[in-house]
Amino acid sequence: MSDRLALLGGAPAVTAEHGPVCGWPRLDDADEQAILRVLRDGNLSTHPVTRELERDYAAFAGRNHALAHNNGTAALLAAFFALDLAPGDEILVPTATFWASVLPMCWLGLVPVFCNSESDRLGIDPADMERKISDRTRAVVVVHLWGMPAKMSEILALAKRHHLKIIEDASHTHGARWRDRPCGSLGDISVFSLQGDKLAPAGEGGVLLCDDYAYYERAVCLGDITRIVELQTAARRFAATSFGIKTRMAPLSAALARSQLAKLAAHNAQRNQNHRYLSQALEGLGFATFLPPAHIHRVYFEFIVRHQDASIPLELLVRALQAEGCRVALPRYPLVHEQPFFSEGHCARLARICGIPDHPGYRAVDLERTAAGARSLLRLPNFPGRDNGLLSQYLTAFAKVMEHKEVLLSAADDVAS
Repeated sequence: MSDRLALLGGAPAVTAEHGPVCGWPRLDDADEQAILRVLRDGNLSTHPVTRELERDYAAFAGRNHALAHNNGTAALLAAFFALDLAPGDEILVPTATFWASVLPMCWLGLVPVFCNSESDRLGIDPADMERKISDRTRAVVVVHLWGMPAKMSEILALAKRHHLKIIEDASHTHGARWRDRPCGSLGDISVFSLQGDKLAPAGEGGVLLCDDYAYYERAVCLGDITRIVELQTAARRFAATSFGIKTRMAPLSAALARSQLAKLAAHNAQRNQNHRYLSQALEGLGFATFLPPAHIHRVYFEFIVRHQDASIPLELLVRALQAEGCRVALPRYPLVHEQPFFSEGHCARLARICGIPDHPGYRAVDLERTAAGARSLLRLPNFPGRDNGLLSQYLTAFAKVMEHKEVLLSAADDVAS
């Protein structure tokens, strides 16, 4: 292999096929048989497999109640609805997350208050949370981003001190544990997404988890009209209409979700082995890879690292690595508070419709610390499959680019697009 950078005419370092190592989801005959069972039974709407999936997830997370939804966004909407808050109540949220962790609350008249992320694990920053608590604050959304559990010791203490409910978005952390407690068990209400990229995918799907029957009951009333008649309380009176929303999961998705959950531990073991190997080597090349502290077992929904050498612009580093054959890119989640739904006043107008005339809008929100931190992050592909030589080639590519960084910098103007 040429030592010359591929961006400057050398041979690329990465030549192995990506598909065998990076392809996801991993589907096999067990998944096919699970789906065929539902097809052959012929019940495509209310098949018992959905309730079987709920029992699986309740046991998986150690919760009393589980309710399947057609996607994680619907499960999050049900979680916000289940808290039974009043329009104008505030919920602390991270801005560095997927939009579904935030936007569903807006349709209930609840007010998201955006917070910075802390730099160690990229979760919501407890110190910034505390600064932004007001007499309207009722809850916090905790997102375990990219597979790393958030700083739950501080968050739980803060929630207890200020009487805040916790909605735990565990969509990135199937199989992760914090102090030997599974993610999905750490909130008053917890949610998993089962979208096709997730660690236990269903194609589309979501699961709401809780211990309090009152939360479960309200979630049922919001969107699962076939369950309301089964409730043992006065809420059964909504059986003919629910609250006008239908969010139940399709049994075909539930069948795939059950099959994938059964294989989660094996899938995570292979994925973690690959990512730990890469992380330890990349740490030696000057990248922060978010290796977990001893009390955390992390997983890898996506493989995000921090570029720490400020002498190389991130955009130039990405171009050089891509030329070597690495499928690297910038993280795919833009900061939520910067998006037009908030920055152009749409959320504020919705709040006014919901009876919050003094909503300040979001144009003046300043989360530059998180924005600056996001500008140092680099996304590698996931490596969930057995290695075919690709991992060592990635390390060779990274080492090659870092070793020749002075040459790269001196040629930056020549290779600029």
